[in-house]
Amino acid sequence: MSASPLPKLLPRHLAILLMMTVATMFAANHVSARLAFDNGTGLLLAVLTRSGVACLILVALVIVQRKRLWLPAGSWPWQLAVGLLIAIQSVSLYSAVARLPVVIALLLVNTFPIQLALLSWALGGPRPTLRSCLIMGTILIGLLVVLDIPSWIASADGMGPGWIAGIGFGLMAAFVFACALWVTEHRLAGVGSTLRSLLTMQTVFIVMIIGGIAGVVPGGMSLPDNSTGWLGLTLLGLLYGSAFSTLFIFVPRLDMARNAPVMNIEPVASLVLGYFVLGQMLSPGQLVGGAVVVGGIVVLSLSKGR
Repeated sequence: MSASPLPKLLPRHLAILLMMTVATMFAANHVSARLAFDNGTGLLLAVLTRSGVACLILVALVIVQRKRLWLPAGSWPWQLAVGLLIAIQSVSLYSAVARLPVVIALLLVNTFPIQLALLSWALGGPRPTLRSCLIMGTILIGLLVVLDIPSWIASADGMGPGWIAGIGFGLMAAFVFACALWVTEHRLAGVGSTLRSLLTMQTVFIVMIIGGIAGVVPGGMSLPDNSTGWLGLTLLGLLYGSAFSTLFIFVPRLDMARNAPVMNIEPVASLVLGYFVLGQMLSPGQLVGGAVVVGGIVVLSLSKGR
């Protein structure tokens, strides 16, 4: 049997435009989540909604593509581990979004390339190059500026009661996501992407139901208090599902190795949307720090030696 022809790549300008659109939709999903949380929506319900929509889309893809639902021997424990890790990452991310300005939460989560590089090294992978270490150090300095550490030291109460917890949740989301990526790359390389994504989203969905029934998060399954909360909940599910499916369907045609850094526009989009929708504003110094973080992550992702 002859091998299937490789999908034709989109023209680069169309690929970049599509990826910028998807990144903006992901940013809008996080802004919608904050809108939902500010109006009484439970944390677990929000994750349940977005994973449920993603599951429906993936089931449709499996049916249309006639994929075989089969995992290689020995893959089940690792696939379950990835599902649990993404469940933790989802809850941690939304916990950060609920406590911090959306753009700061996303900048924290986008430190996952640094954590993945260090994790891979710790588990026997290549040691990060001096250039990569310098870039990572620059990103961390930019992150300290974004977090406005001097203001926090001067007046911890003025930063809000959830500031420290929000930072912790954001960094935890990045670490857990890095772990999931490592497992996917080193233990699940033989599993088809459609099936792997479907099983991951199903695991997240089931974990959220179990967590809601067990009352793991107080008020985790609370319904929105008003129409604004319902709008936020609806939009977060639709935006995440649409962005997820669009990226998933077109990824073979996007030349990700070359164009993936474009996705780092997400914090920038969240900054703009957060200002217009939520009234969240960063200081000029924080904006400079954010630019340093985004620029550093782009350079790091373009580096061949990590």
